[in-house]
Amino acid sequence: MAVVAHRELCSGERAVVLLFVFRVALSVPSSLFLHASALCLLSLAALFLEISVENSNSSLQRFKTRPGASSGILLGATTLPSVMLSRLIQMSRALSVHQNGAEELAYLDMQYWTVSASCLGVLLFFLYLLATSRKRWCSPFSQCSRELSCTYVCTLLYMVNCYFCFTLKTDGGWFGSKMLYLISYGAATAILIQHILRKFPSCASIGEALLVSAGMVLYFGDMLAHTLAKLSMLFVPLKSSFISHGTHTEIATVIQGELLGLLLVPIFLKLTLQIWGYIRNTSTPPKIEMTALFYTSTIMVSVFLMPAWMNFVDDFGVHPLLWVLNFVFASPLERLVLCSYWICVICISVLRFYSISKQSKTERILLRKYYHLVAVLMFVPALIFQSSFLDLAFGTALMVFLLLEIIRVWQIWPLGKIVHQFMNAFTDHRDSEILIVSHFSLLLGCALPKWMSSGFNDRPLAPFAGILSLGIGDTMASMVGYKYGVLRWSKAGKKTVEGTAAGITSVWVACYILLPLLASSGYILSQHWGSLLIAVTLSGLLEAYTAQLDNAFIPLVFYSLLCL
Repeated sequence: MAVVAHRELCSGERAVVLLFVFRVALSVPSSLFLHASALCLLSLAALFLEISVENSNSSLQRFKTRPGASSGILLGATTLPSVMLSRLIQMSRALSVHQNGAEELAYLDMQYWTVSASCLGVLLFFLYLLATSRKRWCSPFSQCSRELSCTYVCTLLYMVNCYFCFTLKTDGGWFGSKMLYLISYGAATAILIQHILRKFPSCASIGEALLVSAGMVLYFGDMLAHTLAKLSMLFVPLKSSFISHGTHTEIATVIQGELLGLLLVPIFLKLTLQIWGYIRNTSTPPKIEMTALFYTSTIMVSVFLMPAWMNFVDDFGVHPLLWVLNFVFASPLERLVLCSYWICVICISVLRFYSISKQSKTERILLRKYYHLVAVLMFVPALIFQSSFLDLAFGTALMVFLLLEIIRVWQIWPLGKIVHQFMNAFTDHRDSEILIVSHFSLLLGCALPKWMSSGFNDRPLAPFAGILSLGIGDTMASMVGYKYGVLRWSKAGKKTVEGTAAGITSVWVACYILLPLLASSGYILSQHWGSLLIAVTLSGLLEAYTAQLDNAFIPLVFYSLLCL
């Protein structure tokens, strides 16, 4: 057992993740020292817990995770906190140069502690499950017991670190409220990850479910914070509030509201079907009635319910959907030409690649990478010339994907079977019949770095992190590795040294070409070549070693490193 644990401790994925975390922690200014120490303690706690989970026959087997994937707890627990800390470092540079942005810095500071508390809450939940079953599978003095003890120590030190940070920065009246706020986030994330792992068995590893649950709680918790802040202004005026909600653009509000609305549609539909079944005394309604209920629910939530919330938190003056149309036609020539270009690229690529998937023997992995190249063709011109419009386009595409996935899962007439057949042509081992995540991860991998770069951004390549890492780096690594790869990184894996080298080199060359183009478009170049080389190399090595969903993790890791 000790030998196995030692081998796992020195695995390639864990080494790269720890290098990534230490790279972020070493870049912090003195004012963020406690934030960096908290990140390191959280990483160590996740490391020891991951080793305990993977080297034990524990009660965590109740969760059916994705076959063939490691637990991924370390990567899942450190990615979002590292991203938020990198944004804090970036914003602290703005504050030192421009002497403004203090409100945004306070908001990012609270976001960092919020997502850290969310990840810690999940770690504590799994630690509890391991501790309750420990007596059945390890003795008090065994290696697994020592690993759990190390996890206890790291989590305790994290809490002490968090206490000191808040006592130094918080007015006494709000200290208890902020701690309760963080605890509620941790509890909500622990509850959500259980729901995800149970409702979608064999669809995700623990680390992937942790990334999704922490991200959703952070995103929609921000929505709740905006609502509470608006309520406090209207009904309980306060001079200050312990809830930091930052600033929102109208586009961000529209995307946030409509995404939550679409996620509420299945819940609303399920409740409606239960009532329908009780009244009609039948378990499944006819297809026509089911279809009518679905589309009625979708229209009610998306056109009436969520726009009412949008107008409440952000005064649009008109219906939010009309505001969107006005925004699209504000620059009719450029944006309509861009939309026409996107439609042509999508139609040609979808028809061509689907035909190839049915008629040829081309490997599915290569077919999937063609869509990565399509993402480059679509998003790079828009990101350079129509940045704000791309934010809206990303959100619209995500809503369409989510709606189509709901239609596929619920088999809604007339598109349910058609969408299912088309999506199955491009699935791989990380997808399942229950949930197909590849298209979501590719879109979000390209969109998240762009969305998070809103506001101050002194690193012009940061918004391109997803497009560069997935559209170019991952694509070249897969194609070169598949055709010419000989030396494998591990005996069990398929990733090759040649493919990784091609991926790193291609991203480096793309950055070298892209920076002069950005400079000619008005961007101020402040990207250091040494830091860029580290970012490209670490993200490339993570792609080579990780068994997690690389489309979800690599863009965030690359973005975080580019912000430093």
